[in-house]
Amino acid sequence: MIETSALTVHAGSLPNGHLFLWGSRANGGIWDALDLKNMLFAWHRESFFGTFFEPSEWQNREGIELLPLEALDYFSSPEPVQHLKLIWDPTCQDLLKLAPALREALATGSFMPDYEKWKAGEIGWKLRLSEELQALESPTMLRWIHALVPEWVDRDGVMKDTLRKLEAAHPLMSRGELDSSLWLDEEDWLVAIGWRQDRTPMRTCLQLAEPDLAHGAGWRLRVLLQDRLAPEVLRTVTTDGEPVAGEQPLPEAWLEEVGRVSRDAAKWVRILPWLDAGDGTLRQTLTEEEAWRFLAEGSVRLVEAGTSVFLPAWWERIRKQRPKLRAKIKSSVGSARETMFGLTQLMQFDWKLAVGDLELTEEEFYQLLEEKRKLVQIRGNWIQLDPRFMAQVELIMKKVQKKQGLSFRDVLELHFAGEAGDLLPVDDDPDAQRYLDMEVELNEQLTQMIEQLTQTASIPKAEPPPSFHGSLRHYQVDGISWLLFLRRFGLGGCLADDMGLGKTIQWITYLLTVKESEAPATPSLLICPTSVLGNWQMELKRFAPSLKVHLHYGPGRLKGAAFKEKLVGGCDLVLTSYTLSHLDESELGDIVWNSICLDEAQNIKNAYTKQASAIRRLNGYHRIALTGTPIENRLTELWSIFDFANPGYLGTVREFTHRYVNAIERTQDSETIGKVQKLIRPFLLRREKKDPAIQLDLPEKNESKTFISLTAEQGSLYENYIQDMFERLDKLSTMERRGLILAALTKLKQVCNHPSLLLKEGLGAPWSGRSNKLERLLEMVLELRQEGDKCLIFTQFVETGTLLQHVLQQELGEPVLFLHGGTPKASRDEMIATFQDADRPAGAQRNVFVLSLKAGGIGLNLTAANHVFHYDRWWNPAVENQATDRAFRIGQTRHVQVHKFVTLGTLEERIDEMIERKLGLSQQIVGSGENWITELSTDELRDLFSLRREWVEA
Repeated sequence: MIETSALTVHAGSLPNGHLFLWGSRANGGIWDALDLKNMLFAWHRESFFGTFFEPSEWQNREGIELLPLEALDYFSSPEPVQHLKLIWDPTCQDLLKLAPALREALATGSFMPDYEKWKAGEIGWKLRLSEELQALESPTMLRWIHALVPEWVDRDGVMKDTLRKLEAAHPLMSRGELDSSLWLDEEDWLVAIGWRQDRTPMRTCLQLAEPDLAHGAGWRLRVLLQDRLAPEVLRTVTTDGEPVAGEQPLPEAWLEEVGRVSRDAAKWVRILPWLDAGDGTLRQTLTEEEAWRFLAEGSVRLVEAGTSVFLPAWWERIRKQRPKLRAKIKSSVGSARETMFGLTQLMQFDWKLAVGDLELTEEEFYQLLEEKRKLVQIRGNWIQLDPRFMAQVELIMKKVQKKQGLSFRDVLELHFAGEAGDLLPVDDDPDAQRYLDMEVELNEQLTQMIEQLTQTASIPKAEPPPSFHGSLRHYQVDGISWLLFLRRFGLGGCLADDMGLGKTIQWITYLLTVKESEAPATPSLLICPTSVLGNWQMELKRFAPSLKVHLHYGPGRLKGAAFKEKLVGGCDLVLTSYTLSHLDESELGDIVWNSICLDEAQNIKNAYTKQASAIRRLNGYHRIALTGTPIENRLTELWSIFDFANPGYLGTVREFTHRYVNAIERTQDSETIGKVQKLIRPFLLRREKKDPAIQLDLPEKNESKTFISLTAEQGSLYENYIQDMFERLDKLSTMERRGLILAALTKLKQVCNHPSLLLKEGLGAPWSGRSNKLERLLEMVLELRQEGDKCLIFTQFVETGTLLQHVLQQELGEPVLFLHGGTPKASRDEMIATFQDADRPAGAQRNVFVLSLKAGGIGLNLTAANHVFHYDRWWNPAVENQATDRAFRIGQTRHVQVHKFVTLGTLEERIDEMIERKLGLSQQIVGSGENWITELSTDELRDLFSLRREWVEA
C-alpha cells in the first residue's frame, strides 16, 4: 500500500556537528526511520539511494544521522520520492538554501580559519557568503559548518597539512601554552600556519651569535633579512630595517617591506619579554645565562610563532648530547687476591664529566660546579650543562662523600642500569633520569669479574669433590661453578632452574665443595617447606653421605644454648622449615652461618610477613635462593628474594617500587624492564627444559621421587589405626585377617593422601595445611602451569581424585579433568580429545588431568602432558610404568618428567625401599598386586606398618 499522508522533514544538529533527520505526520506521529530513509533517498545516487544509512535515535525520536559531508551532498541536491507530498521544516529550508552556496565556497577555496575563534582557544571557520545567506547561520548551522569544513579539507587534500598544524596548536591554546596576543595580525597568522603564502620578497630572521672571546665580546642578537627565492642572500639590519655598518644596501624590491622588521622585532619582545631592552625594543647583547635560556627555550617559542631563528652550528649537536657523570674505579677490588668482600665494600675512584668525546678533568669539573655555568667553551668545544643535571650531580657527590666512597653495590647498579640508584632520593623529580646520566669506568679486574658474572660460560669450572656420590650433567656443573664464583666475592645468588633440572643436587655439591676446600667453622642452614624436609634428608643421604646433617624439627628439637653447643663443630648442615625460622628466630639468629639456603624461595615473596623479615635478619657469609618461580604475581616478589640473597642491592622495597615496579606493572615500559633485567641477571641463573643445550643432556624420561612427611593430624590418625589393627589381627580367621590387612592398606594410604579421606568429611571440609603431600603437589602443579606445561596425576582412589580435582580447580582457577572407572565412554573420549587438542583457544584448553590408576593406566594416548605425578604408589612398578607411558609414547615431542610421591615414616617408604632392593625380581617376589602383603607374619607387618615418629610434625 502506498503511503499518502504528508511527510514533514525536520533537521537538528547533534553536538558533534552531524545532522539528524526525522519525519512527522499531520497528526503528530513520527515516521518509521526505515520508511523515512526510503522516502528521502529514493533517487539519490550519491548516497547509493541511502543504502548504507542505518536508522538511529536522538531525543527519543527515530531518524537518520548524516555526517556533515553527507548532509552537504544531500541538501545540495535532494531527490526524494515523487508520489508523496514533502514539507521541509524551517531548518531544512535554510539547509536547502545554504548547501549549494557552501559547496561552491568550499570548492573555490573561499573559506579560511577564524582568527578570532583561534585566539579564544577554539577552531572555527569563515566562509565567503552573501549577506542574505550569512543571516541563516544559526547555532545549529554553525555547529554543522565547523564540523563540515575539516571533513572537506581532509577529503580534498590540498590544505590537509595546514589543517593538521592548526589542530596541533589548538590544545596548546586551550591549555594556555600559546598566548594568542603575541600574534601581530590575522594576515601574519594565516601566513604562519601556511593558509596563505607570504608574498613579500624577504623574511625577517633572528640570529644568536656566539661570543668573540678574543675581543671580549659577549653573546649577540642580530636581525637578518633573508631572500625568499635565494636563501643564501642575507643582510644584517637594525630593528628599524636599516643596514648595519659595513653591509651592502638592501635590494630595491625589499625597500617597500622594511617596515615589517620593526613589527617583527616588537612581536619577538612580546613573545620573550626578557629580550626587552627596557624601552620596548629588542636587546642587542645577552649574558651567558640569557644565551643558554635563548638556546634552550626562547628559540623554540619563536619558531612556534613562525619566526626563522639562526643558532650556532654546534647547538644542534650539543643539544642532543647528555653529559655523563663518570666514576673511574681505582681500587684493586676484584683481583684474584680479594675474597668475600661483598656489596658494601667501598672503592676508590675519580669523578669525571664526559660530554660527547670531551672528558673534563676532576679540577675542571669541580670548577664548573662552583661557577654553576650552563654554557662553557673548553678546549675549543662548546658544552651545555643543564642546571637540573648539575644540581643532581652536587647531591650525589655530597651523598658519596657522606658514605665515604662508592660501594660495590653502587658500582654494579651504575654499570648494569646506568642509574644513580639510592644516591638519588625517592621523592626527587620523577623526570630525574632525563637529566642525570651516570656510568662507571671499571678497572681491569672488575671488568673481568663482571664479564664472568654476565657470561657464566667464562667462569672456571669446578669439579665435584670425591665425596659426591653421583654424576652431574654439564649445565649442573655450570650452576655449581656459578654459585662458588659468587661465594668467592661474597655475592648471593638465585638459582632459578626449571623444575626437574636438579637445583637440589647442585646445592648439595656446592656444600660438599665448600666443606672440603674451606673447612668452615660453622654449619650451613637450609630452610625449606615442611613438605620437602624428608625429601632433602633422603637426597643428602644419597648424594652426600659424608655430610653431618642435623634436622631442627619436631617437638624434641634443641632450644637455647643447647642448640648452639650441639651445632658448632658438630655438624655441617642444619635443616629446618619456614615456620620454625620465625618461631625459633632466637636460636637460628645466634649463629653466623657458613651459608644460608632457601629452597622454594617464593615462600618469602611477601616481604612484609614476620617469616620473611626473620629470614632476612639471619646472619650468614653466603646466601642462596632456590626457586623455579622467582615471580608468581608481582615484581615485588623478586625484590623480596633478592633482598635476602644480596641485602640492599635493589634498595628498599619503596625505592624499588618507585623506580621500577610502578612503571612496569602500569605501562609495561620496555626500557624499565630492560634495566631490571640487567640488574638481576648477574645474580639469577635460570635454565629452562626447552633450551636445546639442556634438553640434549636430559634422559628421555626423567624419574624422581618426592619425599613427604606427615602432619601431626595424619600421624595421630595413622598411629591410632595401626594400633587398633594389631589389637584385632591375631584374633581373626585367615580370611578375616587378609581382609583386615588389605583394608588397612587402603585406609593408611588414604591417611597419607589426606586425613579428610579417612574421616569421610567430603569436599566441604577444610583441606589446607592438613596434608604435606597435597600442598607439595599443588606447589609443583602451579609451577609447571606457569611454565605452560601440562600434567597427568594418577591415584588409586576415586575419592582422592575427586578431592584433587576440587582443590586444583579452586587454586589454579581453571577446569581440571578427572577420569575414573565410572566415567562413561563418551565423556572419556571427550576428555581425552579436549586434553590433547592444542589448537583450542586458551580459555578452552585443559591442562591438568587427574586419572584413577586402573581406569587411566592403559590404552590412552595423552602425549600433550610432559609431567606425570604418581600421587599414591602402586607397589608393582610395571603398573606405574604403564600409566607413565600414557604420556611417554610415540608422538611425544618433549621430555617427560615423572614425579613419584613417597610419605616418609609410613608403609609407603618401607614398600618403596623393598621395591628398590628387589626391582629386578619385583614381578616374581612382590607380584602384580598387594596380596603378597597379606602373607607376611605379624612381626613383618608390624615392621612394615609402624610409624617412625621423627617424620611427623609437632
